[in-house]
Amino acid sequence: MTADTRATVLIVDDDVDNLFVLTELLRPHYRVLAATSGPACLRMANGAPRPDLILLDVMMPGLDGYAVLARLRENPCTHDVPVVFLTALSDPSDEDRGLRLGANDYITKPLKPAIVLARVRTQLEAKQARDWMTDRNAALEAEVARRMAENDLTQRVTIRALAHLAETRDPETGNHILRTQGYVRRLALALRDNPRFAVTRSDRYVDLLTMSAPLHDIGKVAVPDHILLKPGKLTADEWVIMKTHAKRGSDAIEQAEHDVEAPLEFLAVAKEIAHWHHEKWDGSGYPDGLAGDAIPVSARLMAVADVFDALISTRPYKKPLSIAEAHDVIVDGRGRHFDPDVVDAFVACLDDFAAIADRSRDGE
Repeated sequence: MTADTRATVLIVDDDVDNLFVLTELLRPHYRVLAATSGPACLRMANGAPRPDLILLDVMMPGLDGYAVLARLRENPCTHDVPVVFLTALSDPSDEDRGLRLGANDYITKPLKPAIVLARVRTQLEAKQARDWMTDRNAALEAEVARRMAENDLTQRVTIRALAHLAETRDPETGNHILRTQGYVRRLALALRDNPRFAVTRSDRYVDLLTMSAPLHDIGKVAVPDHILLKPGKLTADEWVIMKTHAKRGSDAIEQAEHDVEAPLEFLAVAKEIAHWHHEKWDGSGYPDGLAGDAIPVSARLMAVADVFDALISTRPYKKPLSIAEAHDVIVDGRGRHFDPDVVDAFVACLDDFAAIADRSRDGE
C-alpha cells in the first residue's frame, strides 16, 4: 500500500446531510475529514493529518464559524490553513466580517457542486504555491547563511594567514595574536554601557574588531631584519624606520581594498587598527600624532591590549613583567598613553586578561 499524498480537506458542518453531500463530492479528488462542531474542528485541525483546507459552516451551535476561525488564526499551527466559509447568510456585512477575521473565501448555500469544486481547487492551488514559496525562501535563506559562514571563514583564514606571514619575521609569537584578540574583545564587551563607545554595542562590530586584531602589526614585514630582530635598544634612526610599520600596514590593507574593488568591513577595521594602534591619548604617539577621541575606538582598544601583552611577554631585549606590574604600567599611562575609560575597563576585567594570558601562554 502507498501513502495517500492527496490534499486533505476538513469539512465542518453541524448538518449531517451537508457533510455527506460534500464528502461524496470531494472524496474522489481529496482526502476528506469531517467534523460536526467547532471544538471537533479545532481538535482535528491540530491533529494528523493536518488539513490543507477547511470548509467551515458559519451557523453552528456553541462555537460558530466566526469563533472557530478566530481560534484557528490565533494558533501558530493552524494560522496559515486556508478557510472557506459555508453559509446561507447573504448579507454582505456577514461576508465582510468573515474576510476581516481571515477567511479566504465564501461559498453560499445551497451548494452547487461545480462551484464547490472550483473554489476548493483554487484555494488548494494557492496554498501549494504559498508552501512552495515558503520552502524556496527557506532554502534560499539557508544557502545565504551557508555562503555567509563560508565567506566569514575565508576572511578569518586569510587574516590568520597574513598574520602568520608577519610572525615569520617578527619575534612575537602566534599566541600573541590569540591573546590580543581576547583582550580586545573583552574590552569591547566591557565598554558597551559607556556612551562614548556606543559602536561596541553592535555584535557585528565586536566580531569585526576581534577578527581584524591579528593584522595590527602586519606592516612589520616591511621592516628590515637588522632592525626588527635587533636584541638591543634601537638607535634613533632605527626607531624612525621601525615606526613606519604602522602606516605600511594600513597601506597594504588599503591596497587590498583597491584590489577587490569592493568595501569590506573587516578590512576597514583592520586598517584602523594597523594604522593608529600606536597613537597616544595625549597626542604624542605615531604615525599621525592623533589625540583623544580622534583616535578610532578600535585603535584605542588595541593600544591597551598590545602594550599589556608586550609587558607580560618575554622578548630578546627584556624579561616579562608580572600581571600586577603590567597593571600598574597601564594605569600609570591613563590619560597620557591610553584612553582613561579603556584603562578603567581594563582594570575592571583584569582577572579576565590574566585568564586569557594563561590560556594562550607562549609555547602552548
